[in-house]
Amino acid sequence: MKQTTICFLLKDGKVILGMKKRGFGVGKWNGFGGKLKEGEDVRVATAREVKEEIGVNIALNDLREAGTLEFHFQNTPDWDNFCHIFVATAWTGEPSESEEMRPEWYEIDKLPFDLMWVDDPHWVPLVFAGKKIKGRFFFSDDGKEMLNFAVSEVHV
Repeated sequence: MKQTTICFLLKDGKVILGMKKRGFGVGKWNGFGGKLKEGEDVRVATAREVKEEIGVNIALNDLREAGTLEFHFQNTPDWDNFCHIFVATAWTGEPSESEEMRPEWYEIDKLPFDLMWVDDPHWVPLVFAGKKIKGRFFFSDDGKEMLNFAVSEVHV
């Protein structure tokens, strides 16, 4: 199963999400992240992906671990992934649009869940509340229908 990352940038009760413009998840609002390169550290990959997608720099020690998620797609195992979740409240640079993502700020209590992945309402609010979580999600072939899931808080 491939390793992936997702990072949410939070500031003053808001989060910056990205509209995916191409590839996997096109047309959905999401955090920033992607696949790890061979042998790449998960924090390094997270910071690299955020830089590539919206042009900001996050110091590795400014990435707070918020949990992990497993995503499984029925009859499409190439899409399966194990995702490391991070939150950052400090970075340098101004978020800007790239070929892949268009960033936009949202109030944390007014997220566009109808334009996000169907699983997001089940775990994103927990992460934004400062919880560390783990979750497993099972989807139909196209990822539009969630077949089963489990999310729990990790007590450290």
